[in-house]
Amino acid sequence: MIKGFKEFILRGNVIDLAVAVVIGAAFTAVVNAIVASIITPLIAIFWKADENGVPGIPVPDIYGGTVTFPIGGLITAIVSFFAVAIVVYFAFVMPMNLWKARQAARAGVREPKAAPAPTEQELLVQIRDLLEQQNKTRP
Repeated sequence: MIKGFKEFILRGNVIDLAVAVVIGAAFTAVVNAIVASIITPLIAIFWKADENGVPGIPVPDIYGGTVTFPIGGLITAIVSFFAVAIVVYFAFVMPMNLWKARQAARAGVREPKAAPAPTEQELLVQIRDLLEQQNKTRP
């Protein structure tokens, strides 16, 4: 029973899913704080904020006012995604892959070597042989 549970837990997709859910939830607050305190003010340097304080690109509307496209939210989402992905990869995925490789090496399991691809001449010979077989079977 414990051996089966161990095999289930050590499958890559279970570990990957658990890591993604837990780290994504826990790390979101940290990433949002970093983006709100560093990235958004940097964006505000280059783009004027609207009346709500949202930095973005102001575009005149058809009524004589302006509409601000809040690119800060887009940049925040992109930075958050990459920050979470980097942390998850280097903190969890890479160590798990190294651990799996060590376990496989310890067990003596090696990755199978791929068969060498046939050369162009070998492929042409195979095609010729197949064509000859097809011509012989036709009445």
